[in-house]
Amino acid sequence: MITALTSMGITVAIFVGLAVVLAVAEKKLADYGECTVSINDGSQVFSRKGGVSLLSALYDKKIFIPSACGGKGSCGYCKVTVESGGGPILPTETPFMSRAELRGGVRLACQLKVKEDLTIKLPEDLLAVKEYKARVSLARELTYDIREVSFKLEDPAEISHRPGQYIQIMAPGPDGPVFRAYSISSPSSQHDLVQLIVRLVPGGIASTYIHSLKEGDEVTFTGPYGEFRLSENPDVEIICAGGGAGMAPISCIIHSIYEKWPERKCQLYFGCRSTRDVFYLEQFKELEKKHPNFKVHYALSEPREDDQWEGDTGFIHLSVDKWMDDKAHKQAFLCGPPPMIEAVTEVLKTKNLPDESIFYDKF
Repeated sequence: MITALTSMGITVAIFVGLAVVLAVAEKKLADYGECTVSINDGSQVFSRKGGVSLLSALYDKKIFIPSACGGKGSCGYCKVTVESGGGPILPTETPFMSRAELRGGVRLACQLKVKEDLTIKLPEDLLAVKEYKARVSLARELTYDIREVSFKLEDPAEISHRPGQYIQIMAPGPDGPVFRAYSISSPSSQHDLVQLIVRLVPGGIASTYIHSLKEGDEVTFTGPYGEFRLSENPDVEIICAGGGAGMAPISCIIHSIYEKWPERKCQLYFGCRSTRDVFYLEQFKELEKKHPNFKVHYALSEPREDDQWEGDTGFIHLSVDKWMDDKAHKQAFLCGPPPMIEAVTEVLKTKNLPDESIFYDKF
């Protein structure tokens, strides 16, 4: 018995000793010391204790880059170009990269650990992104599952954004705050307020949070983000196509256009399942009366028997094909489910729109 107890004690001592050695080794190996991050040829330089993700290091310095999944490596938004440092790309990053990006040193900031000095490049637009504090000034239901919410800015008190850009709102999650991307629906001329159009996703952390907000509630978001660039040439005709909550950037673009260019040509194509999914139609019909060069086309893909509908039926790309000509120089802005984006894009190409004239957000 004594021998067995002694043997057991020796075994336990060995395991404890190994655990201590491994803990010390891990601490030593993970101690990368102070690492320097240099951005855009040294325009910004900061030091950070190594071991954290580059995304976290940037956020700590109030440098906000897109990260719709909150740094979990599932959205592929947080791309940066690494010029030196960083080590080899990880298997968790490659699914989000094109061949050109792989050759060009593009990495996901949420997956890249700061273990050595890094030299990176970021788009200049991202260096202008800020964190905002605001309060809900209006919240109303547009349909049974889509809500319009307006945020009055407090700190900073104003925002400057291009038509079609988006923000990332911070929502409380089970494992801490998460950020989710939502397009701005208010016109770009409105600097003291940000309006969103949000569909309630069952089980969605951020959409559930936004649908629960009441007037006076405080919110935090970062922005603006996005690559939409509306042509400043008023002779360029604008095509907008979307569905559901994809109305947000489209509404922003259309109202921004007619505040600045009252005579500009623009066509709106918007798809809904049935009349209970229709919103803003009367508003756009009024705008159509005021601006003869603005044309509105809504279509129902699954009209119900009791729907009194005289407009187009079928998927929205069919309406684009039916009503849009292939003349004049055009730009197209799309926002909606990926299948809709792909179908409309194919139609636009048959109408002679080149890839560089087609902008889209898939959600």
